[in-house]
Amino acid sequence: MKHKYLYINTIGCQMNVYDTRRIIAGLQAIGYHHTPDMEQADLIIVNTCSIREKAEQKAFSFLGRLASFKKKKPGLIVGVGGCVAQQEGKAILKRVPFVDIVFGTHAVGRLPARISEMEKHHQQIVDIEFADTIEPIRPSITDMNPPVSGFVTIMRGCDNFCTYCIVPYVRGREISRKPEEILNEIKAYADSGMREITLLGQNVNSYGKKEGLCSFSELLEKVNRIDGISRIRFTTSHPKDLSDELIQCFAALDKLCSHIHLPVQSGSNTILKKMNRRYTRERYLEKIEKLRAACPDIAITSDMIVGFPGETDSDFEDTLDLMKTVAFDGLFAFSYSDRPHAPAVHFTEKVSETDKKARLQKLLDLQETYTRAGNTSLVGKIESVLVEGPGKKQPATDSSVDVDENQWTGRTSTNRIVNFIWKENTLHGTPLTPGEIILIKINRALSHSLWGEPVHPGISSQNIKGEHYAA
Repeated sequence: MKHKYLYINTIGCQMNVYDTRRIIAGLQAIGYHHTPDMEQADLIIVNTCSIREKAEQKAFSFLGRLASFKKKKPGLIVGVGGCVAQQEGKAILKRVPFVDIVFGTHAVGRLPARISEMEKHHQQIVDIEFADTIEPIRPSITDMNPPVSGFVTIMRGCDNFCTYCIVPYVRGREISRKPEEILNEIKAYADSGMREITLLGQNVNSYGKKEGLCSFSELLEKVNRIDGISRIRFTTSHPKDLSDELIQCFAALDKLCSHIHLPVQSGSNTILKKMNRRYTRERYLEKIEKLRAACPDIAITSDMIVGFPGETDSDFEDTLDLMKTVAFDGLFAFSYSDRPHAPAVHFTEKVSETDKKARLQKLLDLQETYTRAGNTSLVGKIESVLVEGPGKKQPATDSSVDVDENQWTGRTSTNRIVNFIWKENTLHGTPLTPGEIILIKINRALSHSLWGEPVHPGISSQNIKGEHYAA
């Protein structure tokens, strides 16, 4: 079979990253080899995101750059997948006429057959039909370098219909995979050398409820028993569905990382109600208290939207007050933008771009103080770090840190990046392998990362949850 080459540009969330791995695995079966060189490609795919306007613009900007490329290489196949494909469908062919195939979020499993059809008949194809199952295509471990951390989708879609969000319209309603299928996939990754798994879903807390499967906390317990896996993470969690049983998993499961991403979106009850989030700030803060009681060292990160229609100065102050109460370890913050199909498009009392920009900057400045304070609190402590691989060869924000070719990088259980120096034959006398968990004494805190030094090899550990250790 003649070698053909696939280049894929992935935009958006972790689920898109996972879907890209599935696309690569599926197209391998019909002769396509993944390449990082777009010039070599016979097939170029952009896997798109439409959750925010900027991501959608980025996708069309990339497609625009392909126009001259397509003219130079007439046999090139150009595909558009993901959420923008699901949202726009045939309209993409009118906007970008040289696109050959548009495939939606449920069409990944059908893509190899569609590409084969395209090669044979040379006709444009649009496939955006929803399916009631998740196609069993397992991403290839051989494509991951290094195979330390990876994603596994456990469910797809969302039933919550927050008024700002288009996920139910582009990902469909909630569908959960069978636990046996999920566990078998994770076991295969563990056997291949993967050490950290992140379970993905638009709302993992509601996993299995519609299908009568095990609960999400029960699924975590099953994953926790898989040999070879050292760490477990998950995202995303909807606060209204965060159960006491799931909270207790942070105390009971030794492999579950001490970190949760719990999007709050606003600190104002008025805005939360307009967003259809179905919890109050008081209820959210109760969940935070329970999480910290179960796992005192837990890192809590969140999402926040500023400038939602009708948001007043008082509403925004409520958001800042909630941030001060929680002191998040990290935050993804965005200005509200209208998205097709979302009910908030029709809401009046739009906030001006000037006010949104000013509020976003104020929020980010406040969060910067908490992020840096959280990092600074770790200086002098010893943290367990999962080694990811060689680090960037120069620090980005602190010129006082020496550049060293022996720099490595990893993450704590609380998902903080740690850079350190490992010199063979002088410190430990042995090579360092990605996937190991070692103990690092933190000696410097930067805005978004930590610097440290490995401690005596006799203290190292292969499976510790991430507690602090006395230096």
